[in-house]
Amino acid sequence: MGMWGTRSRLAPVVVAILLSSAAGLFVAHPASARELVAVPPQYQPGEIVISQHERRLYFILGNGEAIRYPVAIGMPGKAWLGETSVEGKYIAPSWSPPAIVARDHPELPDFIPGGSPHNPMGAAAITLARDEVAIHGTNRWMRHTVGTAASYGCIRMYNEDVVDLYQRVSIGAPVVAIP
Repeated sequence: MGMWGTRSRLAPVVVAILLSSAAGLFVAHPASARELVAVPPQYQPGEIVISQHERRLYFILGNGEAIRYPVAIGMPGKAWLGETSVEGKYIAPSWSPPAIVARDHPELPDFIPGGSPHNPMGAAAITLARDEVAIHGTNRWMRHTVGTAASYGCIRMYNEDVVDLYQRVSIGAPVVAIP
């Protein structure tokens, strides 16, 4: 899997600028939550591994290294395990609540435009080849949920971390959620 391949080194800066103009959703923080760590060699470069019990997402770089990010996982009964792949990548995506979310929260609107401070998708979304599941950012009043089991199955990240992952991951990349 090629990560940046022949793309310009300015691409991360361009994405950050685009995201910062998306209703102020992207907020840079002086201390990053992500870190470079050692991982077992069974994973392939470009693969995403989500550890449910650690509440961490690993983007595999290769040579036994990965970038580790804190995440929110699905709440009890909503978390998923298994294999899938990256289906799409979106900056400041719009959002419509899935049926189960709308049932549990009838006060939610049917549609929230991208860039809205009320949009739970945050700065970017990486959609998966599973029904209504994505790896996505978070709005400012939900940042505290990262590191917990709080979602309906999506993997929630800090905006600055999902932007970093967005720049690295390719459509079609394998994704595996482990216990």
